[in-house]
Amino acid sequence: MSQPDGFTDIPAGKVAAIVTHLEMTARPLPRATRDMGDLALVHVTRPDLDVYRDLFLRVGGTGWLWCSRLKMQDAELSDILHSPEVQVHELRQDGRAVGLLELDFREEGACELAFLGLEAGLTGQGLGPALVGRAIEMAWSRPLRRMHVHTCTFDHPGALGVYRRAGFRPVRQQVEVFDDPRLTGLLPRDAAPHIPVIAPSD
Repeated sequence: MSQPDGFTDIPAGKVAAIVTHLEMTARPLPRATRDMGDLALVHVTRPDLDVYRDLFLRVGGTGWLWCSRLKMQDAELSDILHSPEVQVHELRQDGRAVGLLELDFREEGACELAFLGLEAGLTGQGLGPALVGRAIEMAWSRPLRRMHVHTCTFDHPGALGVYRRAGFRPVRQQVEVFDDPRLTGLLPRDAAPHIPVIAPSD
């Protein structure tokens, strides 16, 4: 069915993002990326849930309104993070986690680059493309038919370009609507200040 042109109201108390799904169906040629210097990418085999949530909040929640993992109960989050087919990697600086890279191999023959994020002070230094490059290397070290990722208008504005330059191809777009996590108490009211808070009238 054809979607009519025009504006669509977003109810007060909700937020909406345009989501772009991308994929690659063959391993791309390697691309030169910056050296990570004193930063180390460390595979965490069984992440502590509270430590993971803290990192997720720092790289995506307060700046970009990421909240999907923050809404999960312990059992649901543990089922994902402690699956042998899910890899959680921390980017560490002087032993402190400052970035997140998560690969999900639970679909046979496929890998989802589930999450990739950096603390605000590290963006704009070429580390994002370097992490994407590492993710591609790790994913295609397995026999895959497809690697995929999605990004949205609540992510860093450069994310889509980084994925496309790395070899991902846009294949689908959706609009995601969900409760504003700043109004539900999941995130601080001052999180992601570039996205307006429109509360329901009393």
